[in-house]
Amino acid sequence: MNPGGSQARTLKVYRFREGGLVREKDVVAVEEPLEIRIAWAEGSGGSRSEAMAVTMRTPGDDFGLTAGFLHGEGVVRHRDDLLEITYCRSGEGPQQYNIVEARLNSQVAFDPELVRRNFYTSSSCGVCGKASLEAVEAQGCSVLPSGPTVAGDLIRSLPGLLLQNQGVFQRTGGLHAAGVFATDGRLLVLREDVGRHNAVDKVVGHRLLAGALPDPNAVLVVSGRASFELVQKAVAAGIPLLVAVGAPSSLAVDLARRFGLTLVGFARPDGFNVYSGPERIG
Repeated sequence: MNPGGSQARTLKVYRFREGGLVREKDVVAVEEPLEIRIAWAEGSGGSRSEAMAVTMRTPGDDFGLTAGFLHGEGVVRHRDDLLEITYCRSGEGPQQYNIVEARLNSQVAFDPELVRRNFYTSSSCGVCGKASLEAVEAQGCSVLPSGPTVAGDLIRSLPGLLLQNQGVFQRTGGLHAAGVFATDGRLLVLREDVGRHNAVDKVVGHRLLAGALPDPNAVLVVSGRASFELVQKAVAAGIPLLVAVGAPSSLAVDLARRFGLTLVGFARPDGFNVYSGPERIG
């Protein structure tokens, strides 16, 4: 593996056709683990580094994924909160490209125990909706400001524009995608990944590292359904519109309404459903 490594792999498979099994080549999406480590300054003047999460992802834009993940978890809010993101070694072995370390600015107040609890809560079952909504507020998220207004015809076209730019999906059929669009339909950034959350983290992280968050004149488009976590990431990024090809969950709708996000589901060329924030659609 190397930085920006292959996102797809060719292998031999057996296809069943009318005459029986036929051996042919196929292309599958690559999935590998990424360990995210955080390095931060301690009160004594020293520093500490610790693994905080492991996610299964498609290689590529690992630094964006890391930045987006940390932003969504409330660890960082601004570009200056991150001093650097690097690949790091594991022990005395060779360079590893599945281990990333994010070094925080010494001014960032960082509580590793809080991050562990938040990550466990968001990754497990049994947390009630009210507690989940309050957790988003506790991370410092606030109600999104009004505007902008986006034409309904443009929103209908966004899933198609997303699909046109999903190069790896066209080859494998096995990746989710997320894209950030300007309100005039220009594609600002698109990323693909085996994980829906990872794809969103990659585009949000890209915008964070570019110093473009919050992003009040942008639309986040996702290739699948709209879950609570994806709405939370959009709210944290200050992106006021989320357009999903699939359905939203009930808690995603609750969260969107709580924070004033425009949530669109079942986006198709012939129309879409609006679950929250219809005033932004003209």
